[in-house]
Amino acid sequence: MTTPRFMLVVLHTGRRDSVDAAMQVCDQLAAAGVTPVLDSGDLADIAERLTDPSIIGVLGDGVEIADLELVVVLGGDGTILRAAEVVRGCSVPLLGVNLGHVGFLAESEREDLRASVERVLDGDYTVEERMTLDIVVTVGNEVVYEGWALNEATVEKASRERMIEVVIEVDGRPLSSFGCDGVVMATPTGSTAYSFSAGGPIVWPSLDALLFVPLSPHALFSRALVIGPESVLAVELLERTPGVGVLWCDGRRGFDLPHGARAEARKSDVPVRLARLTHGPFSDRLVRKFSLPVDGWRGPVKTGDDAIG
Repeated sequence: MTTPRFMLVVLHTGRRDSVDAAMQVCDQLAAAGVTPVLDSGDLADIAERLTDPSIIGVLGDGVEIADLELVVVLGGDGTILRAAEVVRGCSVPLLGVNLGHVGFLAESEREDLRASVERVLDGDYTVEERMTLDIVVTVGNEVVYEGWALNEATVEKASRERMIEVVIEVDGRPLSSFGCDGVVMATPTGSTAYSFSAGGPIVWPSLDALLFVPLSPHALFSRALVIGPESVLAVELLERTPGVGVLWCDGRRGFDLPHGARAEARKSDVPVRLARLTHGPFSDRLVRKFSLPVDGWRGPVKTGDDAIG
């Protein structure tokens, strides 16, 4: 008797191309003897489009996260972040198929969808672990919020017209105080997301590191900082700040911050696992995703016996 196989399909139900791709993936999985699984929300949104609802499993209704072999994510990076949230704490890998714009976290494109699904059905992929952050917010000595982030946690002003006053800190020691629109605390994965837009450096995902990137700071010292993975970052909202703040984890999960609130970020013990079909260097991904100009490149200079005389 064969062991049943389950693969979760996560899609952007507000996009026609994502729904069409989900129909294709579900049919392809079912034809291969694998049960395609949807969460109840996605299933309700696309129920009218299903030609054969009997082939679909429902997450949490007979199929648990621990039963999943893989998650196929159809959309942009935002959809991948939502999928990571759904399976948080489980070791199941995510395969992103880009239907968005840049799609840095995605592994393949829409035109490669059928071939990509064939490869994961055959187990022809590797798994890459991406560092995440654990986030704790305290007010006084009381923990008022705990969360996590794959890309970044940001402390931002809650109202457009008022900046916030913050102190940034590493390992319990203050670095600087300034007024700003906010501060980004990011992972290497997040270095190509909000942190990048704010002027932060790109950090190769193979490197464990934490990033501090101020948002529109009123300060002479306003450089982005790259810090070791064992450190603890903190942003404290000063009592004197004219505005109140909000914490955002991956731009998806928000928490209002009163004056005096303190948000700490540290490396989490729980990574996000991404399925990979290709093994090219990260530099090639940068060139492809950002359409960087590399015309005229001649390759590494040859030395020794390989040198041209």
